[in-house]
Parts: sequence; C-alpha cells; structure tokens
Amino acid sequence: MLTKAKNRKVAAILALVGTVIPVAGFHKFYLGQPLWGLAYLLLSWGTPIPRIASAIEGFWYLVQDGDEFDRNFNLGVEPAVSSVGVDPDRVGAIADALRQLDSLREEGLISEYEFEQKRRQWLDRIA
Repeated sequence: MLTKAKNRKVAAILALVGTVIPVAGFHKFYLGQPLWGLAYLLLSWGTPIPRIASAIEGFWYLVQDGDEFDRNFNLGVEPAVSSVGVDPDRVGAIADALRQLDSLREEGLISEYEFEQKRRQWLDRIA
C-alpha cells in the first residue's frame, strides 16, 4: 500500500525527461511500478519504444484532472491535508466509484475478495 500521494506534475516531468535523456522509466519507479520501470530502463538501450511511451504517458498525466490521476495512482493514500468536514463532491465521487466496483463484482470481473479490499480503501478515504 502506498504511503505518500504521488504528484501528477512530478510524474509528467519525469516521463517527459525520459524522452530527452538516453534512459526512460523513472516515472514508473516514482508511481510505484518498479517492474515497468525496469522494463523501460532495459529497453531504453536498444529501442526508442520507452521514449515514445514516456512522451505519451507524460502528456496523458498532464491532461488528466487531479481526481482521475488519484484514482489511477493514489488509491488508498491518505490526503496530505486532512479537512475538518466531509466534502460532498468527494463523497459523491467515491459513491460512483463504489457503484462501478460493485458492477465489476456482479459481472464476475473481480472476485468478492478484490471487491472488499477496494471497497474498504474507498471508504477509508471518506473518514
């Protein structure tokens, strides 16, 4: 489980830096995806594919809004600043995410165990 929230702009900068230096993949390590980071590093010496992928991902991180980035890379991370009250928009977004998660469970795309784990992570974000 991640302990510190990842910053969208830092991830984008690391990805875009990977397009101009001889090696790519540092953004993957930053985002907690070390196997992908290693693959990018190893492929950097023989092919331009990691540099192209880094450029695409860097642009993708920049055009995402913060909530989408958090859903992709900061699930289960406590926010840096805790608020006194509960934000209704945030609760609504989490409720929508839980509905989607329940749909995946009902369709058999995730197990009951996976559903419960993700459900707890989402509910912990409200408290």
